[in-house]
Formats: sequence, structure tokens, C-alpha cells
Amino acid sequence: MSDLNAQLPTTFDPFAEANAEDSGAGAKEYVHVRTQQRNGRKSLTTVQGLKKEFSYNKILKDLKKEFCCNGTVVQDPELGQVIQLQGDQRKNVATFLVQAGIVKKEQIKIHGF
Repeated sequence: MSDLNAQLPTTFDPFAEANAEDSGAGAKEYVHVRTQQRNGRKSLTTVQGLKKEFSYNKILKDLKKEFCCNGTVVQDPELGQVIQLQGDQRKNVATFLVQAGIVKKEQIKIHGF
């Protein structure tokens, strides 16, 4: 009975990829574009992970002008500077960042439904 090498099935960890990225072992620098639901149909789009050398206020100004929405730059203690825009602008922001040459398409992660 001691010679039985039974393998137990392993469980799938949906956050394993995120934890591997946080460890810094060959992790890429991703730009995360998320949406948050506010009241009713209102939503908020957040952009985080842009490099520090970019001027967040200039990027925000161009985004606001391009998409006809309001927005702000928020200083978060954990995440650093985060751009917030009114409305669900995830796809618009992703295409804008690629076309402006700020990030590559492979570096953008769009979260949400």
C-alpha cells in the first residue's frame, strides 16, 4: 500500500497569472483599463499602469477632448496615479493609447464585462 502514487487533482487558480505578474519574475508592465459601475447607468473608466515619464494631465486632456467626456487624475496610495473618465470608454482608450504610441497593443489589458 505504500507504493501507491496517487495524484490528487489540482484546482484551477484564476488569479495565478496576476500573482505571477506581481512577483516581478519576467513580468511585463501592463496598462489596465477598467470600468466601474456607479449609480444606475452611470459608469467610470479607470486607466492605471502608464509609465511615470508620461504627463498624465496631457494624456487626460487629449482623452477628454477626443471622447467628449470629463475626467480627472487621482493619486492612489497603492496604485499611484490613475486616470478616471466618465462613461464606459474602455475600447476608445485602448485604441487611443495604441494610436498615440504610448503603449503597444500587447501591453493593454481590458477588464470588465
